Amino acid sequence: MSKTKDGTHAGRRGFLKGAGLAGVAAFAAPLKAVAQTPTAGARNPVPLPNKAAETAPPPALEVLTEGKSGSDFMIDCIKSLGFEYMAANPASSFRGLHESLINYGKNTNPEFLTCSHEEISVAMGHGYYKIEGKPLCVFAHGTVGLHHATMALYNAWCDRVPVYVVIGNTMDAQMRRPGIEWNHTAQDAAAIVRDYTKWDDYPASLQHFAESSVRAYKIAMTPPTLPVLIVADGSLQEDPIPEGLKLRIPKLPQVAAPQGDSGAVSETARLLVNAENPVLIADRYARTQTGANRLVELAEILQCPVIDTSSRLNLPSRHPLNQSGRARAHVSRADVILGLEMTDYWNSLNTYRDQVHRTSERIVRDAAKTIHLGSGDLYIKSNYQDFQRFADVDLAIAADGETTMPALIEAVKKLVNAGKKSNYEARGKKLAADHIADLQRTRLDATHGWDASPISTARLSMEMWAQIKNEDWSLASPTASVSYWPQRLWKMDKQYHFIGDGGGMGIGYCASASVGAALANRKHGRLTVALQCDGDLLMTIGVLWTAAHHKIPILSVMHNNRGYHQEVMHVQRMAARHMRGLDRAHIGTTLRDPNIDYAKIAQGMGVEAIGPISDPKDLAPALKRGIAIVKGGQPCLIDVVTQGR
Repeated sequence: MSKTKDGTHAGRRGFLKGAGLAGVAAFAAPLKAVAQTPTAGARNPVPLPNKAAETAPPPALEVLTEGKSGSDFMIDCIKSLGFEYMAANPASSFRGLHESLINYGKNTNPEFLTCSHEEISVAMGHGYYKIEGKPLCVFAHGTVGLHHATMALYNAWCDRVPVYVVIGNTMDAQMRRPGIEWNHTAQDAAAIVRDYTKWDDYPASLQHFAESSVRAYKIAMTPPTLPVLIVADGSLQEDPIPEGLKLRIPKLPQVAAPQGDSGAVSETARLLVNAENPVLIADRYARTQTGANRLVELAEILQCPVIDTSSRLNLPSRHPLNQSGRARAHVSRADVILGLEMTDYWNSLNTYRDQVHRTSERIVRDAAKTIHLGSGDLYIKSNYQDFQRFADVDLAIAADGETTMPALIEAVKKLVNAGKKSNYEARGKKLAADHIADLQRTRLDATHGWDASPISTARLSMEMWAQIKNEDWSLASPTASVSYWPQRLWKMDKQYHFIGDGGGMGIGYCASASVGAALANRKHGRLTVALQCDGDLLMTIGVLWTAAHHKIPILSVMHNNRGYHQEVMHVQRMAARHMRGLDRAHIGTTLRDPNIDYAKIAQGMGVEAIGPISDPKDLAPALKRGIAIVKGGQPCLIDVVTQGR
């Protein structure tokens, strides 16, 4: 505790008395000054605050902790896990952790990333992982902060992405401050996200926290990789570590992912090698470049088609065996189909019609053998239905696809003889010719409406490609909203060239996840670009300030179609079904009257911005300027007014 002039300790009463006197002093001087200096024309002058008194510490402080606090040890635990960054919107429930991180922990490893919303914090971690291959740490406020984070956590859950979340909470009722702290406390703080987190815990002691923090990281990084959550109790954070208490941080083990059963792998190899028309379908398979390279190796040994679902970049877009544009045709002819880390295998094997009477039809041949290799069966929950419809397969191998791939490749190699190689080569030549034909047709399709205004998504994509193709680039946004033009037209051959979709498809993912990916790309010197949807940005627009504040270089090119276009199409479908015409489908689905000027908003957040651009001739100069800004280490936004899709 602090001491008074006579050497005695100043207790809580002294602190409160000192704080009260400081408050009186803060207001007395301005009131007196205003009274003596009347302002012309002002009937009721408002006292000006004394800024010096507001920012100065109280004259007497009650020292609550001497030596290390519990939050200091918690930060030691978090540091042991190797986090580079911690993203958060500041909050009182983790104030102990916050202070320990920036002072005791020197704000390094992890560094505090200031976010304006918890959904931004978690979504940044989502994008960061898909580039860096390790989680971002997130702090969140006990109840209301975690409520804000839920959408982003669900997206990460659906996308099989680990995010490491620590929330504050105060279990002991006598330790809660009256009023708001009760509103921000829960008996079971993690309950609202338990359906879409892999594991959570509420440690009752510091040693418990140490063990659970390491356990959580291990669980998050064991396939299927998923979000986890730890509750840091307020009293544990803020109280001093009891004298003589021996604490130990466990070692973080290296995680060996589960590998497929050797018999099942051998049987899969036999079926693939002997098939006339084998097909590989890859979904959330490639976590690393090594995993993507091994898929290429398997496909080239078999010279068979690969269908990439766009959940990750599993196969180079210009590889001759990439037959994603002919998915239905290949599946319908196949005699053996191997799905890799599929989240919606049923959709790849069936057609579906969204009409008054919804119907589906299996397109796979009756005699075809279907196999699934993936870790999804190792962990599943029942409430949220992200696991999709049950896929009727012949062999399900519950194991990590990347980890099992080397054994599958070796098993295939052992069975391939000279005669089979000759047959495979002929098959590969036909697939290569089809791939070239598809690319030529796509390029022709992209020219339709080339000079139109609003600008076509094909031209937007091609103008971007022309400017970035000679850079070391990374596309950090999904592409469904722009008709998948980047995958169809760009040359993507590195795993970080495309990080896939947003998992749960919750709007608000793209803006923040793209900034998180750009954060990970920054130390590699890569140019991060994103095709940013307008409605998505409005959900989490504060991430622009985070990018500016932390100098995260990213080129965000707005796909500003001035509406929620997918919802426009859904309303049109319903109107057509009910025979009511399509002329009113814009109501409730468009962002017009007034039009939103995203460039002005970005500038107000501290981000360099260009636009709005509606003439396609202005695109190339704007992109060149934007790239120069980003290569200089700053974020930039270009507002482009576009067609629907």
